[in-house]
Amino acid sequence: MAGMPVPPHLLERAGSLAASGSRRILGIAGAPGAGKSTLAAHLVDALDGLAVLVPMDGFHLAQRELLRLCRAHRKGAPDTFDAAGYAALLARLRDHDSRATVYAPAFDRTLEEPVAGSIPVDPGVPLVVTEGNYLLHDEGPWARIRPLLDEVWFLELDQEVRVARLVDRHVRFGKERPHAQSWVRDCDEPNARLIGRGRDRADLVVPMNRGETGPPSRGEAGPPSRDDAGDTPFI
Repeated sequence: MAGMPVPPHLLERAGSLAASGSRRILGIAGAPGAGKSTLAAHLVDALDGLAVLVPMDGFHLAQRELLRLCRAHRKGAPDTFDAAGYAALLARLRDHDSRATVYAPAFDRTLEEPVAGSIPVDPGVPLVVTEGNYLLHDEGPWARIRPLLDEVWFLELDQEVRVARLVDRHVRFGKERPHAQSWVRDCDEPNARLIGRGRDRADLVVPMNRGETGPPSRGEAGPPSRDDAGDTPFI
């Protein structure tokens, strides 16, 4: 991951948020496998201490709870996350106490479980970058998320490339390839279609496979100027 450059226009845009004088939150949304984790991690690295990454995936329900609710077979759907808890954390990060460190959960892909208290958000860090599937979803408790974000980017990647990388990722984390293929077809792709409905609520569309940014999807885009899909090139 180290050394992969972030396109200057994206770095400048995020840097403007970090330099605004108060805590800001940048959201990076998109379908499974679009490259959210990769871009978010490189962006935070490039900002060199001005930003911290707080992924939505830390709010996955634990496997034990998914089994109790009979939802384990569709892990990754909107109701397999603690959306209200995620919204509460974002609200706390926005209205932060300048003296207090806030701890956020992370998702351990080796364990396939969320781990509480994993990510310290120092009170002096001006920008929180959060990435996840449902930042632009507008149903149920997810509708509380978008108003808590100062700006949201929506990442797009060619579907064939994205699906192939998703299958490879599931294989890498332990699924047999036929199982991985059926999981992507029956679980990830229905979620991707749902996520795509939120595209027009983003401030900026980032085509990951073309190395360019699309126009803002609504009005002016904000203030002036870890492995999601493998090493997706974004320049």
